[in-house]
Amino acid sequence: MNSANFNSTATVNNVFLFMLVISVFLLVAITVTMIYFVFRYNRKKNPTPKNIESHLMLEITWIVVPTLLVLAMFYYGWSGFKFMRTVPEGAMTVKATGRMWSWQFTYDNGIKSGELNVPLGRPVRLLITSQDVLHSLFIPAFRIKEDAVPGMETHLWFLPDKAGEYDLFCSEYCGVNHSSMVSKVIVMTADNFEAWYEAGEKAEGAKKEAPVPQGAQLLEEKGCLDCHTTDGTIETGPSFKGLFGKKTIVITGGKEREVIADDMYLKNSILHPDRDVVKGFPDIMPSQEDNVSEKEINEIITYLKGLK
Repeated sequence: MNSANFNSTATVNNVFLFMLVISVFLLVAITVTMIYFVFRYNRKKNPTPKNIESHLMLEITWIVVPTLLVLAMFYYGWSGFKFMRTVPEGAMTVKATGRMWSWQFTYDNGIKSGELNVPLGRPVRLLITSQDVLHSLFIPAFRIKEDAVPGMETHLWFLPDKAGEYDLFCSEYCGVNHSSMVSKVIVMTADNFEAWYEAGEKAEGAKKEAPVPQGAQLLEEKGCLDCHTTDGTIETGPSFKGLFGKKTIVITGGKEREVIADDMYLKNSILHPDRDVVKGFPDIMPSQEDNVSEKEINEIITYLKGLK
């Protein structure tokens, strides 16, 4: 198989149709045979039953034929699987990171996006991992799905062969907001993708010149706003609005206590969120130790101080 002529969609569709044709044929053949036997060997026509001990050819047939069919389906499926796991040369690599509850896609030039932007007609290789719990990246339109595992990198590839927008889901139940972990695959023409890529590259260059990204940008980039809000609305976690300096009831070691949301509390909540869990909210936030630097934490806290 050559990726210039085949893609994951055609591969999976062909295997599925092959198995479907065999299944429908067997269903029809068995049903017709059963109906025939009902009429051909009913009690009225055969009042005295006969004891048939064996039929060698029949026994050989129902062993050999199903075995050949299963082997054919296995071979066809295995060939498709090998094709889908063998990344073609020249594929563009994008790192996909699953986190509660959004996806982040990182490109070779440092661009980070919540949507997967890809060029039309060029194979795309996804390096997949998870920041917290098990997720599973699923793009139905391209018939691909792969688990995102914490501390492990998996991969898949696909060929975007038609421009447009396609749904991207998490198909592994990953917590209370699992159903909202939805994104898009945006397939662009080569020129449009190049323009988007270069614009992102310039933006990344400008960010590198600045000491540290601003807090609001960091909250978005790190996925904090998937659970928290900045307008006072309560979602999975407490809102950031008015949080700094507020008296808060937390559960520490199974006991309630009152704390002040100061710099140290906010820093500990980012790095060790399971130590002091705000009363009334689930203990589901993962540690961000490997996700944020000291400077980024300070920038986030500075921003939260201003959310009165």
